Amino acid sequence: MAATGLRMGVVGGSIAGCAMAIAGTRAGADVTVYERSDGELQDRGLGIVIPPALHGELVALGYLDAAMPTAPVTEHVWLTRSPGRGRTREIARQPSPVAPCNWGRLWQSLRKNAGGARHHRGRPVVSVERAAAGGALVRTAAGEAVYDIVVGADGHRSLTRQAIAPGLRPSPAGYLVWRGTIPMSVVAGAPRQLELLRKAWITLGFPGGHGIFYLIPGVAGTDPDDRLLAYAIYFRGPTGAGDPAPYVREIAEEHFPDEWADIVARGEHASLVCHPVTDLHAPRAADPPFVLAGDAAGITRPHTASGAVKALQDALCLEGALGACASPAEALLRYGTERTAEGSRLVELGRRLGAAQVERTPDWGAMGQAEVDAWFRAALAGTKSYLYEG
Repeated sequence: MAATGLRMGVVGGSIAGCAMAIAGTRAGADVTVYERSDGELQDRGLGIVIPPALHGELVALGYLDAAMPTAPVTEHVWLTRSPGRGRTREIARQPSPVAPCNWGRLWQSLRKNAGGARHHRGRPVVSVERAAAGGALVRTAAGEAVYDIVVGADGHRSLTRQAIAPGLRPSPAGYLVWRGTIPMSVVAGAPRQLELLRKAWITLGFPGGHGIFYLIPGVAGTDPDDRLLAYAIYFRGPTGAGDPAPYVREIAEEHFPDEWADIVARGEHASLVCHPVTDLHAPRAADPPFVLAGDAAGITRPHTASGAVKALQDALCLEGALGACASPAEALLRYGTERTAEGSRLVELGRRLGAAQVERTPDWGAMGQAEVDAWFRAALAGTKSYLYEG
């Protein structure tokens, strides 16, 4: 294997960093992870979705524990508000098997299985650069170290990316996403919605935006009813800092059917954040001795549901390249070729989906099954997405 005996530094200890640490360890490298936070990260994220096939592969390879809970569903249901009324109107259903996860539970499983690497918590990396004698230099306030390979898994403000693409920054999409989780105690009072959510993930369309709703496992326990309702609402809105809850309630009351507005507007949130939607694509996902993974390599609009998925696939690709190639440089070039192209594809797909669902929303009230199918085929433009394989 190309990585046997090599020193690999991983900048960032989140989803991408832990997954890349597992990949390097499995390929035979001596891995060190630098994480700026000195605490656990399980409370950092909200709900995410991954393909069931990818989940199964990661369990089989030892990246994830089989006991890590998911909340699998098989359908995608499109809803809207009946014109002039507060009632829910179903407009389409599509096959869409997905495995929703709790970000924190996913991170915990990856972190546990990345135990073969050294982890430096509370040690922010201050610079990453090429070393004069070869390899890459990682510098922290506590000192510096040289590695044969440095993986940048340090998110959308990646220092490592600056070594490959200086000055590259995310581009704003021009709209926002409000993301939250709601306790099941709130959803339990809406039995029809709960019954639907146990089988499907939901898109609720309204003029100028849409909302996504799905169940995810809770933060602890193994009880299948220990779940949260995760949602994401896309819309143009205020960009200033402040409490996002009032604006979320305003959107729900103005645009959602009454029964969905009641759930979102009650204010009983387990978590709620708001941030602008952006995207970014690095011109190269690898430039030896540097490798980029997750958001450091590319930020896709959340419509693709590919943030964590891409990071996990990055790790599988790196492990495969290190195992198949004769040298580290060859392995990184192979990785770069595959993952650069995939990142570009996902960024373009996210832009098309954003245009279709936010920037130029259809007349949802005039949509039915045939119209939704044709509209989404046009938005996909022949590009594959595990969300819409049906």
